[in-house]
Amino acid sequence: MNASANDGSATASAIFAAGCFWGVEADFRKLPGVLDVVVGYTGGAMPNPTYRDVCSNQTGHAEAVRVTYDPARVSYRQLVDYFWSIHDPTTPNRQGPDVGSQYRSAIFTQGEEQTREAEASKRDAQARFARPIVTEIVPAGEFYRGEEYHQRYLDKQGVAGH
Repeated sequence: MNASANDGSATASAIFAAGCFWGVEADFRKLPGVLDVVVGYTGGAMPNPTYRDVCSNQTGHAEAVRVTYDPARVSYRQLVDYFWSIHDPTTPNRQGPDVGSQYRSAIFTQGEEQTREAEASKRDAQARFARPIVTEIVPAGEFYRGEEYHQRYLDKQGVAGH
């Protein structure tokens, strides 16, 4: 866990990819205990990718969100359980009309405990889906913050309720 710079309370982070990051960000912001959500890119090899780079489907990166949360109010397992409900984890490299590996379903874990929790949640979630869950559960690499115009994009566009 990381110590919060402002008040000394403990915070933690989780990284998820579930299609276009605008909606994923808005969905996670709704959860009590979530302190911040940042959109960005992770899972590929190119350092410091731009949105244009990632959209080329040549970087290996996924559109992702980094969720900062208060583990005293919401657990990592609760975040992962919620993740299954906000997208279709059975479609490889696609969410709705968005197609490409940058839209894949993935959980980027930070340590063995997150990996165990994500795998257990995936096993439990599979019972709710007719098709196999294809979500990758992989160790997190570098997370690159997306461009400022993508942060809180739906709020900026006045799209209420997503």
